[in-house]
Amino acid sequence: MAAVILDGNRFAGEIRAEVTAEVKAMAAAGIRPGLAVVLVGHNPASQVYVRGKVKSSAEVGIYSEQHTPPESSSTLDLLAQIADLNRRDEIDGILVQLPLPPEVDAKKVLLAVDPAKDVDGFHPMNVGFLSTQRPGLVPCTPAGIMEILKRSKIPVAGKEAVVVGRSDIVGKPTAMLLINANATVTVCHSKTGDLPAVCRRADILVAAIGRAGMITREFVKPGATVIDVGMNRVTERAEFDRLFAGNAKREETFRTKGSTLAGDVHPNVFEVAGAMTPVPGGVGPLTIAMLMANTVRAAKLRRGFKN
Repeated sequence: MAAVILDGNRFAGEIRAEVTAEVKAMAAAGIRPGLAVVLVGHNPASQVYVRGKVKSSAEVGIYSEQHTPPESSSTLDLLAQIADLNRRDEIDGILVQLPLPPEVDAKKVLLAVDPAKDVDGFHPMNVGFLSTQRPGLVPCTPAGIMEILKRSKIPVAGKEAVVVGRSDIVGKPTAMLLINANATVTVCHSKTGDLPAVCRRADILVAAIGRAGMITREFVKPGATVIDVGMNRVTERAEFDRLFAGNAKREETFRTKGSTLAGDVHPNVFEVAGAMTPVPGGVGPLTIAMLMANTVRAAKLRRGFKN
């Protein structure tokens, strides 16, 4: 029996509708949440992401600004830009689009963002708030993962969860959110022994490793919930055949575009999982929706707005 598909587009639509209603309520009180996005240089992928964030802001009624300092900007230049945005009261959220140019100290730039405006949830203060269960801003993708579980009515408390990947952006905060929701959590990485056996213990398996189709059915306990965070572009024919042989729709995409997107989870896992997020259309749409929610949350916390 094939897994239930956890439709990220539907959940993201629900969240955007809720955020739109919150923004309207704040507007009635004379408050409009504001988001500033800083995009350095002309990275094509980053430009696409930023356009999506600016467009989503407009759709839910959030005021947004896009700042595009040149590729030649130094660390000091960007620190001055961040300091200016920190001072501006009408800006509730600041997002620095990564990656930054290699000569820029990205950690120093991210650390300069006011934690109250850190809508990415990357600042050590917000990481500390998350680990001690205090009000703060949570990284968007992990927050989106928890929304998928909540809105799908998948129990978390008392369940065994395995997170494959220990990045500061996804793996670690996802593990912390699952712990806070009373799951028993194991975090796996490149040094984990017998990874398939560890993963097979999971009632909830989160794959966030950046390797196309690495998690196969041998990693998955029958009936488990599988959350696929991966977004990998497949361009090699052999890799495509390993993942999507016989899939006519994917074949057409690959033939016309020369590539297709694949998650960290092999499509054959749909045959054993109880529920699973697709790629695309799973976790991805939640990330921008949660950015909008974080911007509204930042505005409420900063301005003392209650409704």
